Amino acid sequence: MATHTPNQLVRIPADNVTLAGELSLPPGASGVVVFAHGSGSSRHSPRNVFVARALQSAGLGTLLFDLLTQAEDTDYETRFDIPLLTRRLIAATQWLQQQPPTKALTIGYFGASTGAAAALQAAATLGAAISAVVSRGGRPDLAGTALGQVVAPTLLIVGGEDHVVIDLNREAYSHLHGEKQLVSVPGATHLFEEPGTLEEVARLASHWFVTHLKRPLSER
Repeated sequence: MATHTPNQLVRIPADNVTLAGELSLPPGASGVVVFAHGSGSSRHSPRNVFVARALQSAGLGTLLFDLLTQAEDTDYETRFDIPLLTRRLIAATQWLQQQPPTKALTIGYFGASTGAAAALQAAATLGAAISAVVSRGGRPDLAGTALGQVVAPTLLIVGGEDHVVIDLNREAYSHLHGEKQLVSVPGATHLFEEPGTLEEVARLASHWFVTHLKRPLSER
């Protein structure tokens, strides 16, 4: 995980605003993973940055971006506006699909907390354009009826001590119809702050994405 791929600062148009992001593409990247952060967080989330660097070391590109502007993030209700977050994620995906370095790459989503619900709703909307989804301590239950429309292979990762979220993930898991897996990380609480737990998240996510984001779209 020591390898660090340089970040390119990018600006992504969405709705009537512009969102800041950081795109990292290792040489020969086999796919790109878009991160959807949780409420009150941003592209600078230390946990997401940690996982992103692990994915880069595994040969995957990453896009960390702000789902909300600074002004929007001051509104508590906006942080939990899943349809809005979903639109922003779809806009970032469409932006990637138009950029020469990334338009031929497979795309995956990594969502945390409320970002996981947005990732699943966006995956349901975009269908086969999304090759894999991973949720870390997520709220997939907030994706509602979209869960039954997700075709992307989906991995739900929860902390073994995050009991309320485990139950919510189990319920959401039962509504997913495609390839899926639910993994509980022993000893971990909601933020995976315990020693070794975030490393396990990164390992699980890397394996899931490397498995499912193998080939560029042009080779399918």
